[in-house]
Amino acid sequence: MDYLNSLNESQRKAVTHTEGPVMIIAGAGSGKTRVLTYRIAYLIQNGVDPYNILALTFTNKAANEMRQRIEKVVGAEARNLWMGTFHAVFARILRAEAEKIGYTKNFTIYDTDDSKSLIKSILKENNLDDKIYKPNIVLNRISAAKNRLISPGEYMNNPIITNEDKENMRPELGRLYKIYSERCYKAGAMDFDDLLFNTSILFRDHLDVLNKYQNRFKYVMIDEFQDTNLTQYYITRKLAAQNQNICVVGDDAQSIYAFRGADIQNILNFAKDYPDLATYKLEQNYRSTKTIVNAANDVISKNKNQLPKHVFTENEEGNLIEVLKANSDNEEGKLIATSIFESKMLHQLKNNDIAVLYRTNAQSRPIEEALRKMNIPYRIVGGISFYQRKEIKDLLAYLRYTINPNDEEAFRRIINYPRRGIGDATVLKIIATTEEQGANLWDVLCNIKSIIPGRGSEQVEDFVNLIKTFQKSVDEKDAYEAASMIAKESGILKELYDDKTPEGVARFENVQSLLNAIKAFTDDPENEDKKIGAFLQQVSLLTNADETKNEEGDKVTLMTIHSAKGLEFKHVYIAGLEEDLFPSQTMLTSREDLEEERRLFYVAVTRAEKWLTLSYATTRYRFGKLRPCEPSRFLTEMNPKYLRLSSKIITQEEIPLSYNHNVKTSAKNLVSSSKPKIKYTMPPDFKPSDTSDLQKGMRVEHPKFGYGTVIKMDVNGTDRKAVIDFEEVGEKTLILTFAKLRIHPQQN
Repeated sequence: MDYLNSLNESQRKAVTHTEGPVMIIAGAGSGKTRVLTYRIAYLIQNGVDPYNILALTFTNKAANEMRQRIEKVVGAEARNLWMGTFHAVFARILRAEAEKIGYTKNFTIYDTDDSKSLIKSILKENNLDDKIYKPNIVLNRISAAKNRLISPGEYMNNPIITNEDKENMRPELGRLYKIYSERCYKAGAMDFDDLLFNTSILFRDHLDVLNKYQNRFKYVMIDEFQDTNLTQYYITRKLAAQNQNICVVGDDAQSIYAFRGADIQNILNFAKDYPDLATYKLEQNYRSTKTIVNAANDVISKNKNQLPKHVFTENEEGNLIEVLKANSDNEEGKLIATSIFESKMLHQLKNNDIAVLYRTNAQSRPIEEALRKMNIPYRIVGGISFYQRKEIKDLLAYLRYTINPNDEEAFRRIINYPRRGIGDATVLKIIATTEEQGANLWDVLCNIKSIIPGRGSEQVEDFVNLIKTFQKSVDEKDAYEAASMIAKESGILKELYDDKTPEGVARFENVQSLLNAIKAFTDDPENEDKKIGAFLQQVSLLTNADETKNEEGDKVTLMTIHSAKGLEFKHVYIAGLEEDLFPSQTMLTSREDLEEERRLFYVAVTRAEKWLTLSYATTRYRFGKLRPCEPSRFLTEMNPKYLRLSSKIITQEEIPLSYNHNVKTSAKNLVSSSKPKIKYTMPPDFKPSDTSDLQKGMRVEHPKFGYGTVIKMDVNGTDRKAVIDFEEVGEKTLILTFAKLRIHPQQN
């Protein structure tokens, strides 16, 4: 066990403490993956059967890297581990136990596009306005309910939830959730949230199944525990209930996915759930310089809701953090591109060593333009992924439908592609019949003549016979042989081959690339199941982080901070450090939201190994108008001794007042941790006032920001603005044309 000698004392204790509940708080860059890897290797070397170990991660990439590292220590036995993403592991359990909850083992996994498409169909059938019931909003609401283990019935019977929907002018959301769930079930399909939700139902309603997996998984480990939602924690707690050998690894300071349902309370309250918990803190950062680590600590220390720890490093002091001030977002892009060029020359960096991070995808445009002008190659992480391209989804839909002919979304996609003369009216009649009769889609198609008499049914019959041929091929052949046959016989290959435009050629090449990927899958000795179903499951569970490796070559990486989690670069740029952009204006209404934004900034800062550059613009176009911008409060939260304001861009006299912590400035906008605010709730009688006579000193009320005092009026023609100091969120500049303000009488 030589590997134990490579660990520091805290790491070694965390690795060798194998029994009972354990929490490992792993600060940024503290060797978390190494500890988790060696802990599993240590268990195996001490006689634990790999089949009895369950390790859950958030990306396939993380699982594969860990498995390879473990294999180097313990050999081929590592292949017998149950290790993978929550969705992949639970999908594997559901495949084995599907019949217990009324599914077949060949159930389809719907991606977001499939779910949105189904919701659009349901809205149309129910004559609901998709401008009010936007598919994105409906899907997010359903997802949030499932992540909190709320079924359609519980949703519709909960007055708090239903009243909230009524207030938001969407009273039908509960019914839509019910219809959506019924349609997924009928189609033999589960969306990503169902993989968790249905596993929780399986374990709740079938104690024999739960007991079987409790006996199998004697040791349960969870990576990135701060990112788990209620359902994920509920399931893993149940699995570990018998043996109590649960080990969670995470960092509350890097919890940044609340918008996806992650619940930071899981990690903050873990000790309450397990009173005999052993806690180990990994506080030594091996990644970044002292300057970067100390500046990051400055910022995150402002959060009230956190587990106490002190991250430190024995690395070099390092360069000061450079701050770039630009006059506009276009100039910011130019300054970043110029700095990248200089950094490459000065430090002999490759493009791959550099990343530009931003709060929102929309910020990439001026940065991209500047990089192109300077001939600096770049990749954007989070664009359209390979598996989201139309031609790829078309062929995958054929494969999906072949193994699950009740998959309504796959059916709609392929029934008339390539064109075979089957119109929308026929499709709607088929779907309506399945609804009216309560029948399966495939049964209706196989009896099409009873629904559409005469010649109108012939094309549908031809389609059914084609699918039956494909089904025979899938049963008899491996994934590659069957997929090649389906691509050819469906007419997809010919359709794309005949299109000689550059786009058509690219689409044809993409389909060939998919077939190559299927061949690699069947050739991989680690894949025991070589059939189409196994390949489709692997593809449907890919995450964005798993696909970034497809972009090869030496390129600067551009991505949102949410996409950067878990990565590291020698030189990191964080763009757009302005109030209302970062922190985002939508995240300033509560202390919890602001703390999440601060954690997001902390994650961004700690991606940097040696050099960190922060930038902001004094003006930025928003909603078609040039707006003045204020430097982000996060800049004020770093000790100025760690910052260097670029002399080429900003003189010392131009330092924003907010850098001077002794001056009363925008730093007062911070939500005080010592004096917590009561969250403002708009009263039911709120009615905006006429603001044509609004003046400095008046007390006002805003439906989102609460109570405040007008401290300045700015009148420029018809564009009237008011600078208001709100009690909860600090200063805001509001355009009175859009602002809804209620004026309160002055108190004597």
